[in-house]
Amino acid sequence: MNRTLPSLAAAASVILLIAGCTSTAPANTEPVSGGTLVYATGDAEPTCLDPHVGGNYPQALVATQYLESLVSKDADGEIIPWLATEWSEADDGLSWEFTLRDDVTFTDGTPLTSEAVAANVAHLQNPETGSSTGYLALQNVTGVEAVDDTTARITLSQPDSGLLDSLSQPWLAIESPTALQRTAEENCESPVGTGPFVVTAWDRQQSITLERNDDYTSPPADAAHQGPAYLESIEWRFLPDSASRYAALQSGTVDVIDNVQPDTIVAAEGEDAIEEINAPRPGASNRIELNSSKAPFDDALVREAFIRSANVDDSVASLFFGTAERSYSALSSVESFGISKPELFEYDQEAAAALLDEAGYTETDAEGYRVKNGERLEVDFPVSTNQSIPAEVSLFEQLQSTAKEAGFKVNLEPLDLSSWYGALGENDYDLVSAPYTKVGADVLRILFDSDGTVPAPSGYFANHSQVKNPELDALLRGANETSDDSERADLYAQAQDIILGGFYILPLYDQQNHYLLRSDVKGLRAMPTVSTPTLYDAWLDR
Repeated sequence: MNRTLPSLAAAASVILLIAGCTSTAPANTEPVSGGTLVYATGDAEPTCLDPHVGGNYPQALVATQYLESLVSKDADGEIIPWLATEWSEADDGLSWEFTLRDDVTFTDGTPLTSEAVAANVAHLQNPETGSSTGYLALQNVTGVEAVDDTTARITLSQPDSGLLDSLSQPWLAIESPTALQRTAEENCESPVGTGPFVVTAWDRQQSITLERNDDYTSPPADAAHQGPAYLESIEWRFLPDSASRYAALQSGTVDVIDNVQPDTIVAAEGEDAIEEINAPRPGASNRIELNSSKAPFDDALVREAFIRSANVDDSVASLFFGTAERSYSALSSVESFGISKPELFEYDQEAAAALLDEAGYTETDAEGYRVKNGERLEVDFPVSTNQSIPAEVSLFEQLQSTAKEAGFKVNLEPLDLSSWYGALGENDYDLVSAPYTKVGADVLRILFDSDGTVPAPSGYFANHSQVKNPELDALLRGANETSDDSERADLYAQAQDIILGGFYILPLYDQQNHYLLRSDVKGLRAMPTVSTPTLYDAWLDR
């Protein structure tokens, strides 16, 4: 289980090949330093720039530029060195030792040591931090021992085959222990990392300014170069309107955009000056979760009836123009342990009607909705307007229409991110589409283990379908404890049979990450961990 730093030349050659796939520059073009890259995001503006706090995707997008993790992943999905050069698992699986680079300093001058790793784990696990994603990923971690300055031993309550995957994520990135002693407000304003850029200004609802760290020394093992970043600075703008983002890209006002609409992706294919990076996220598929803790979806017949009434295939085809493929799995297509069950999700209104009859919804009111014991079959579906692109909202509206044919009244409730989190925390939903990104199949444990119905310190809980199944718990925990891939594959397959066969979720498609960039932006890539863009190797050919 040991990993050592690969040759920098080999790593660089791999990345140059990857970069060449999206570059139109001549092969002998050399990167140039300088310039400001303008990145326009359509995702929600973070309320805190420290991804330890909460832990959502908008934080990961920007934090990738200034924070770094112990390990990363390469394009083949293999764990590779970053701030740690090597690591080993104890024979009993109850601890891991990480050897740290000895030449790394945080941008406030604090050296990277094993004590810094211990401080970061403590920060993530401290309830006052209000972590969710990082906190949940470290559920099996009992502490960190500083063996010496450059050796950190992470101890566990039980073996955790997903630990390295977890540690590769930006929500568990390593921050300066000195900076973590500041107030939460100060740390949210300007987290201090070891990364290639530094947060120097945050103009709320407008932009974040990132400036180059000229003393940078610690790129991941698959980076294309060593030393400081090429870009002098980054202007990270918040442009929530999709059409405005694309117009700004076309005009050259911005250099890169994310959260791209499907019709925009198709339109951009005819633009010589614009290129696309398609980087679906790992972990779970994008899905609708059915709240099984209360009526009407506490009845498996009603859950199946809703799913049979959902014409997802036609909606994806008509709204996404080939930019997304229908999923029939709980896991992203990039996860090797995923299984697909298309037969469980066939659109069949007759089957839906029969299931609702069997469930006792045999009457229909004047508006055509099913009724049982005088109660209309009505469900609430809060939608995050920050996280669901317009095409996805249109898909929900189409599903609302096909569900009505079966007799469901679906109340779509558009909410901003804060209100949406509030509705989930108060169990004020029957359906929800809640994107959750975690590297590896262990995301199933986070999303479907009974413990996932208990809120993290942030107040967020991840098991929104509210499955509580002891057999499923045992399978997911067993898969997490073993490092044998064939055994894990079998356990995860059994677990997915329960999740899919219980009609707890309606899979839609992979979580979408489409980036459009101007063709004079070179070297930008999506991290193989959680598909966030890294601008370390990026440069401007102007």
